[in-house]
Amino acid sequence: MSKITPYNTTDSKKKQVEKMFDSIAKRYDLLNHSLSFGMDYYWRRKAIKYLTNNPKTILDVATGTADFAICAAKLKDVKITGIDISKGMVNIGKEKIKRKRLEGVIELQIADSENLPFTENSFDAITAGFGVRNFENLEKGLSEMYRVLSKNGIAAILEPSKPKSFPLKQIYTIYFNHVLPLFGKLISKDNSAYTYLPNSVEAFTRGKDFIKHLQNVGFKSCNHIPLTFGIVDLYVAIKE
Repeated sequence: MSKITPYNTTDSKKKQVEKMFDSIAKRYDLLNHSLSFGMDYYWRRKAIKYLTNNPKTILDVATGTADFAICAAKLKDVKITGIDISKGMVNIGKEKIKRKRLEGVIELQIADSENLPFTENSFDAITAGFGVRNFENLEKGLSEMYRVLSKNGIAAILEPSKPKSFPLKQIYTIYFNHVLPLFGKLISKDNSAYTYLPNSVEAFTRGKDFIKHLQNVGFKSCNHIPLTFGIVDLYVAIKE
């Protein structure tokens, strides 16, 4: 998998991703919801349904503005920790959590997904929404998720994908590679962020290849579930 970065600088991918999300944090939710036509809400709700082990502790990796964590807060008697490297995104997430009066359910903190500040077997479930492809070292990040997940814990990972059937494939390609970057640039004022998005999706390993990465770090019972005609991929994996 080639290393795609947001900016053409000598900084590490991790540092560039942090800078990018800090740059677009204030407009991220508007762009995320509008450019996905609101489908991002559905995708998260679908992923949460696969957490069938009745989790009481959940880690939301690359939490961004905490949408996945907020969605998971509907589960009964759950405690959620969200982590992200972007201070700008985390600050927006904290504001949303306060408005929704979920401070007692969700806690956000700045942390590196590839060096999680938690002990082994700390969480019953892990969620990750559209952030795994931003890892600098994919298997290092996945191995950290595996490490902090408890036995029989479930990981649910969402990532953008590409539909394969005609004519959706052609329509999606035009939208994703031309329309989305244009509107992203106009609204976010960051010329690179929404060019990076389609490039990172194109370069990211998916399907059976991504399942192999999950298995390499120890996950079992790994499943790939295409959503919305293959626009998004849901991966569900268990630590046995």
